[in-house]
Amino acid sequence: MLVNIGYGNIVNMDKVISIIRAEAAPIKRMIQVARDENMAVDATCGRKTKCILVMESGHIVLSALLPETIENRVAGSPVAERSHEDE
Repeated sequence: MLVNIGYGNIVNMDKVISIIRAEAAPIKRMIQVARDENMAVDATCGRKTKCILVMESGHIVLSALLPETIENRVAGSPVAERSHEDE
């Protein structure tokens, strides 16, 4: 299932293990380690990272959307996912 995670970026939710808020210090360290190891995909388009998606492969995807927004898109219809192009 493909879901728009903001600004035209799409992720296969079948490969996502977890969606985590990016506010806590341990999560920020996790992001830095992933960047150092070239395992981070920045899908924020220059905006503040609000959540990260942890993938089966060990990669993390940075998103500028709140976890609740992504959760609503997963639970919503495919038409609703496409209507939220830019936020």
